[in-house]
Amino acid sequence: MLSHAARCIPRTVATNLNSRSGQTFRAFYATIQSLRRAPPSIPELDDIDPADNDFIMSVLRANPSLRDTQAYRAYFNLVPPPPPRKPDELQKESMAKPQAARETLLPEVAPQTQSPVIASILNPIHRRTALVKVQGPFTDRQVDSIARGMVYLEKLGLLSVLVVDNYSIPKGGDGERSAIVEETMRVVTALEKQGARARPVLGAVVRLGPKPGDEEDPEPQDHSIPEAHTFPSDLVHIRSALRAGEIPVIPPLALDSFCRSVRVDSNDVVAALVRGMAEAAALDGFGQTQKDGVEPSTPSEDIDLTPLRLMIINKEGGVPSYARSGLPHLLVNLTSEYTYIRDTFDKQWKSTHPSAMSNLDLARTCLAYMPPTSSAVMVSHRSPSSLIANLITNKPAISSSLPHAMLESNGVLTAHTPTLLRRGLPIRVIRSPADIDRAKLKNLLEQSFGRKLDEGSFWKRIDDYLDFVVVAGDYAGAAIVTNESATVPSSFSPVAYLDKFAVLPSHQGDGTVDFLWVALHDESYGLGLPFSANPNGGKQGVGQGRDLVWRSRANNPVNKWYFERSTGHLRMGDWVLFWCDAEVRLKTVEGRRANAGLSYLEDWEHGRLSSWGEVVMKIPSSWKQNV
Repeated sequence: MLSHAARCIPRTVATNLNSRSGQTFRAFYATIQSLRRAPPSIPELDDIDPADNDFIMSVLRANPSLRDTQAYRAYFNLVPPPPPRKPDELQKESMAKPQAARETLLPEVAPQTQSPVIASILNPIHRRTALVKVQGPFTDRQVDSIARGMVYLEKLGLLSVLVVDNYSIPKGGDGERSAIVEETMRVVTALEKQGARARPVLGAVVRLGPKPGDEEDPEPQDHSIPEAHTFPSDLVHIRSALRAGEIPVIPPLALDSFCRSVRVDSNDVVAALVRGMAEAAALDGFGQTQKDGVEPSTPSEDIDLTPLRLMIINKEGGVPSYARSGLPHLLVNLTSEYTYIRDTFDKQWKSTHPSAMSNLDLARTCLAYMPPTSSAVMVSHRSPSSLIANLITNKPAISSSLPHAMLESNGVLTAHTPTLLRRGLPIRVIRSPADIDRAKLKNLLEQSFGRKLDEGSFWKRIDDYLDFVVVAGDYAGAAIVTNESATVPSSFSPVAYLDKFAVLPSHQGDGTVDFLWVALHDESYGLGLPFSANPNGGKQGVGQGRDLVWRSRANNPVNKWYFERSTGHLRMGDWVLFWCDAEVRLKTVEGRRANAGLSYLEDWEHGRLSSWGEVVMKIPSSWKQNV
């Protein structure tokens, strides 16, 4: 059910718009609120201008959940404007006041000119920014596609700062600077052609070398220190452009020690800007609410320079994955996967993805200075609409926790599928009950489920039946798996039972759920396959896969998520039994069926569901009753 604020936004704003703009607004907000069925007020797509048509379709494809919508609105502080007041109400109010007061009030209540439709739709209290690396060379048509994506983001309240580079322009060659400036102006022209206001910032805004004081920092960093830096005073042109509603477009130039403007690697410029803009935003007072509960003193009309997203747009797309035969990674946990991804990068990919590793390093460096909820996306120029989905949902285009067979068989995963990168959390596997921090696990379970744990029976069951626990970070999430083999007939494969799957509310939506499920997959039903050899502290893909079984209340809203990730399910009264078959066995059966007419129900499958159901339904509840 939508909140009162969500329900009143279309009604209060659309009345002030013309007919077509009102239709566009209702279509947009119906999508943002994740209404699965289009309301009657949504117009036919043919009734919308082509640019709006394309924009609305891009938002529709994002398909955000209610949680995604709430997070998006929170980022931009979207609040409904006050309802328009009727003329007779204004007249009665003014007549109720003394004459002098009426004379003072009358000019203030005069109708005001409406702002443009997009500003009326969004008008965020805190406008947010993104750093975008446009990594050419691109044709004019490709630049137009990229510019259209930037305009879409601007409509959604995200102001982009573009750093333009063209890797085909040789460094140190004759006419290098003029070629870079020309490339920058080409992007500016494309943005203006799409209806945006753009401002070229052709002077250097960063300085070569580490920031003064970096060499004195004794703490080791888990990321590279940017090889350039910037001060708040250097950002005056960027800040001015953003305040004016213009998109700054910057060439990869930096000041050297002799104050000469020289061309540098665009990654150095982007990293320096991310760090500098985050530090400038902190000086402005943004981001203090989360720390001390005090509202920032900065006027709400100012711009929060803290980069909310890092976007790397190129021709090659995301980072090739060892688990997907060179197709892109979907979601990367940089904290736990960075080294392994570099170690498993195939040499043959250097020809097709020459900048993949340098962009991976760039994302790791930038995300270290960005808020924990921020993300980086590496996307091909062919997928500008993916930027909208990333902004609204902050999730990968395709969930990395979906079954591999689903991703491989229906062609949803292509070479142009974006790679989403998060700072992430360390993942580890615990196999001994003695190694569990029981206080932290108890806190996680009670916060996640909103119920009180029956500690006596729960810990006894863990001591007797524990197989392993996958822990994300400092118990930000956990998947508890028990071994039920002793209670299952020997004719069936050993069964791993997913006793609990929990993530702290503060980490729901930041990728922890997918990171946790992928590790769970690697340690249970996915074990034994090459793409399960992930660095999660477990068996590294070596071993025999086991069927994973779990139960969930029939009215659990999470069941839709379970349906998409399970091999099958069976309704049992008030419960639903889910299972994931061991994938090695499925591949073996698939190979046999390719050469022989086999039934769809194998001998080893007969009777197992009733056996699982009998075992699972006898497992006692972990929660205190009536508390």
